[in-house]
Amino acid sequence: MTQSQETDRWFPFEWGEPVVVEEVVAARDGYARLRTVRSICAVVSIVCWVLAAVLLVHVVLVVAGASISHGFAALVTKWAGAITFGSSDLFTMGNEALAALVNEGLAAVLWLVIGALLTNLISRIALPVGQRRGWYRRDRQVVIRR
Repeated sequence: MTQSQETDRWFPFEWGEPVVVEEVVAARDGYARLRTVRSICAVVSIVCWVLAAVLLVHVVLVVAGASISHGFAALVTKWAGAITFGSSDLFTMGNEALAALVNEGLAAVLWLVIGALLTNLISRIALPVGQRRGWYRRDRQVVIRR
């Protein structure tokens, strides 16, 4: 085997072509803390989205005229009454469906805003400056062989 064949076997790229070297992010210090904080933020976001979804399902049931005596509708109505921040009678209108849409829609938006604010606050307090923004960071280095 000649020298160039031996080199081609170990370096299957063209000379002068950039080579990307990737670093494993999991090897960084503080990775467990980063993962824990992001897991907590994910749980907070999921809970807030579920509460907003319950309110929106209740709005759909009221607009569609669902019977409150039905088990599912009664459960959703009970949950929606507990998580509306007292906004169930904030705006009084002649139409019950429109009043539910406005009042509980406002509460659903408030849950989404609260979730966003909490996750932002948790990540700003618990994470170091360099790890606050991106969910995934990939370090790339370009090496040019001559």
